[in-house]
Amino acid sequence: MKMKFKTSCVALLTLAAGVTMAAGQTAYTLIKEGNKYVGEQSKDKVVQIHSERSVGTLTPNIWYVVYYDPDASLKAVEVKFGAGQKMDVSRPFRLLEPITGADKVLDSAKLKVDSDKALEIARSQPLLANLTLSSTQCWLEHSDEGPRWKIKLWAFKLNNPQAQADVGEIYISAADGSVLRTDLHPDHIN
Repeated sequence: MKMKFKTSCVALLTLAAGVTMAAGQTAYTLIKEGNKYVGEQSKDKVVQIHSERSVGTLTPNIWYVVYYDPDASLKAVEVKFGAGQKMDVSRPFRLLEPITGADKVLDSAKLKVDSDKALEIARSQPLLANLTLSSTQCWLEHSDEGPRWKIKLWAFKLNNPQAQADVGEIYISAADGSVLRTDLHPDHIN
């Protein structure tokens, strides 16, 4: 009986350690992880990173890292991660990106603010101080100011705590963490 208990405890601790490590993954650490699943010509050549809307936490759990791939017909290869683990590798349909310039490789020297810091900066905005934030969604993308984080936020409604409201977006420089622009609507929780 003691052996089963010890084995169960070890298994639970191992599982908990894996969950903790996966939860600590940031967008930039996923770039390095994604390099394992793309060709040599694409390694570290990131054109965009984006997440799905977070569920049950403010930190997104599903991320997509899009790399430049000169061999692909639409010049991109995408690695999808869930809880820090590779889920899929695909060639996304990015038809408009060459027209908008979003197909160019992000300047890695300017990528100093990772997703966790960007979320922290977004959550610390004074207009959000009295809101109970419920979920977020993130994009690392090109802009006229250089690479930037776009953080979309949701909060629980006041009159119906089960419902959520879109409270807006914050744009943060990936180079220095400065807030480039906000489009927040805290009144949407009413």
